[in-house]
Parts: sequence; C-alpha cells; structure tokens
Amino acid sequence: MGFFVTARSNAQVTNAVFDAEGCDVWLPSPQEGEERDGAAVAELTSLIEPRTLPAGTRLIVRREPLHPGAQRSLIPSLDYRYWGFYTDQPGDPRDLDVTMRAHAHVEKHIQRLKDSGLTSFPFTSFAANEAWLFAVTLSGDLVRWFQLLCLEGPWKNARPNTLRWGLFRAPGRLERRSRRLVVRVIDGWPSTDVLLRAYQRVHLLA
Repeated sequence: MGFFVTARSNAQVTNAVFDAEGCDVWLPSPQEGEERDGAAVAELTSLIEPRTLPAGTRLIVRREPLHPGAQRSLIPSLDYRYWGFYTDQPGDPRDLDVTMRAHAHVEKHIQRLKDSGLTSFPFTSFAANEAWLFAVTLSGDLVRWFQLLCLEGPWKNARPNTLRWGLFRAPGRLERRSRRLVVRVIDGWPSTDVLLRAYQRVHLLA
C-alpha cells in the first residue's frame, strides 16, 4: 500500500523549486521509453521540511517547456510548467513520475464521463439509476474507442461537448440509394472532412 498525492502550491514547495534551478538534480523525463523533449524530473525532498508529512514522504517535481493549453503551474514561470507530487514509494523519481502521469489518463476519462451524465441520477429507483450509470460508462467507452480508432489530431482527445457540437450534431440527412445508406452533410460544415475520414475508417474496421 502506498500513496501518490498531487503537490499544492505553497511557500515551501516554491522555495524548493527555485533552489533546485541551476542545480544538477534534474533528470530527463521518459515518456513510453523515450525522453520527452525538454522535460525533466527531480526529487526535492531534501529541500523541504517534512515534519508535517507522513514518515518516508518524498517530493518529486516535473518541469516541461511551456506549450499552448498548458495547465496551471506550481510556480509562475515564463520558461517551464512545474507539477509535483508526494509519494512514499521507493524507486527512481523518473519511474514514479511515469506512474503518476498514468493516473492522469484515468482522471481525464472520469471527467469525460462526468460530462456525459455520470453525475446525474435522473430516477428515484436505485435499479434504474444503476442501469443509467451502466449506459453512461458503456457509451463513454464506445465514444473513446471511436476517437482512438477513427479520429486524428486534436479530435482524438477532444472533450464530449466538442464532439457533440462538432461531429455528433452535424446537420445532415440519411438517404437510401441502390440499397446503400448515404449520409449527406450540410455544405460548408467545418468538420465534414473529419466525418468523412471517420466513416472510411469505420468501414475498414467493419
């Protein structure tokens, strides 16, 4: 049993990050066996006072170059985005960083489910709500696999609302011609090319 907890911004963590800059403590951060360009990981446990933390707690911080859409950083910086966590697990800080980042994918999936009805209980019956949640998680998995297999670029990781307004609610109509079902999308729809490529990939998979 162990824990991985996201580090919050405070004076102690901020001072530790500033003290670590310019020191030879940063190690290249791997991503699926390869080093991420410009990203690095460092253990800063020795730069904080762990008296208020459980015994054996370690502070590990990751930095990576700023990029468009980067989330909030532990400290203000014009060069890097900093993100850290506490853990009591032994091992190389880089391996622990990979483990922690894997949890972020789970959190993103949960957020997608919340955007798709996971937080709603529309019925007064427990059994009916149970069926509702089953339908939400099942449809969430289907949509996610559709994204991974049939979409590309930013659409592959788009949130449910973006998919609804960009793809699923695209104006069009179904027509039957020569025993074939034809989908006609309105002229000028921004995501028409994305829809066509997705249909082609669905056909190949089927």
